[in-house]
Amino acid sequence: MAGTKSMGLWAAASIGVGAMVGAGIFSIFGTAARISGNAVYMSFIIAGAVALLSTYSYAKMGVRYPSAGGPVEFLLKGFGDGIVSGGLNLLLWVGYVFGLALYAKGFSYYAVTFLPAGSASVWDNVFATAIILVFTVINFVGAKAVGKSELFIVSIKVGILLLFAIAGLFYMDPTNLSVSAWPAPKNLFFGAGMVFLAYQGFGLITNAAEDLKDPEKNLPRALYLSVGLVIIIYVLVSLAVMGNLSIPEIESAQDYALAAAAKPFLGDIGFKIMALAALFSTSSAINATLYGGANVSYLLAREGELPEFFERKLWNRGTEGLFITSGLVILCANFLRLEGIGMLASASSLIIYVAVNASHLHLLKETGAKSYIIWASLLSSFIFFVVLTYYEFVHSKSTLGLLALTIVSCFAAEWVYRRYSGRVIKERTG
Repeated sequence: MAGTKSMGLWAAASIGVGAMVGAGIFSIFGTAARISGNAVYMSFIIAGAVALLSTYSYAKMGVRYPSAGGPVEFLLKGFGDGIVSGGLNLLLWVGYVFGLALYAKGFSYYAVTFLPAGSASVWDNVFATAIILVFTVINFVGAKAVGKSELFIVSIKVGILLLFAIAGLFYMDPTNLSVSAWPAPKNLFFGAGMVFLAYQGFGLITNAAEDLKDPEKNLPRALYLSVGLVIIIYVLVSLAVMGNLSIPEIESAQDYALAAAAKPFLGDIGFKIMALAALFSTSSAINATLYGGANVSYLLAREGELPEFFERKLWNRGTEGLFITSGLVILCANFLRLEGIGMLASASSLIIYVAVNASHLHLLKETGAKSYIIWASLLSSFIFFVVLTYYEFVHSKSTLGLLALTIVSCFAAEWVYRRYSGRVIKERTG
């Protein structure tokens, strides 16, 4: 309950680590490795550095404006109530939809590894659809949050990945990591733009600011700690994968690269363990995102008011949002490629980070933040967005077109809704 100040540093950090680690790296690693080659770990470092810059902005605003609203509250503070803040909130919700579709797709690719070889490709869509339907049903019946289990869940996910990474380092072939085999430098940035999604989630720590003990000190620490730990984990996992699989092997197992990388040194059992870990991680990410993010964002878009508490039963105030969200997720998972979904999710996140930093520039006197760091965060996120859109312009203009359509639709929908409903978005702080 808000006001009890019951959350410590490590519990808060676990929220960020749990939101970042798992589904993203399981779902998109193979695609990133195809782009960045054996230097994919450098892409994770680059993307992590950009995430750290935004962490500073979130830390300063999270301390100054402690609220369950997180980034939505930050946008309202800087831009005020209007089409800009409302459209960005819709984009945040759509970003959750893309993220959920990516996790569902990742779940399906690892799930099919348990089927007999040569099984029909339709199973990819069957599993992706089924996992979303399962959590839609759970949501509909109103299952309550099990917040205290988050640290336990995170420990399992991180533990499996670290054991895999450490074991893999002992068996890796150093020649697989030769610098002479690195791709062109631009590919490192293209790959970084793609894996940026794997760092999405640290901002959820700011949603818990009201419950955090000594938030002025612990909120920034929890943010920096979570991102720092995740960078280390991703780099170790990247080295283990690239050290045990050649590029052709990764390309042939692109959809389940982490499980394939465990096979050379852990055998079939290792493959199955990592595949199970992927199913566990993607499931928990779908669970957390559908309950904790998409529902609150949808309710705000519909009602214009931030909920007082984050509760999983919030869908009971508007279950049509659950079905709309789930329906859109299923459409994306069934009709878009994994790489396309990953690009759309990353691009949406980057736009939100650019907007949060732009909002922060209006609030420097209140937060006491250093303007040059905020500018560095804003520009780096914007450059990443440009790099990502350029990559898609070269490789998939249809995906880029869908991104443009998504952005325009969010702001157009906000304009229409405001014009005919007259509603406003209300802040809730303190």
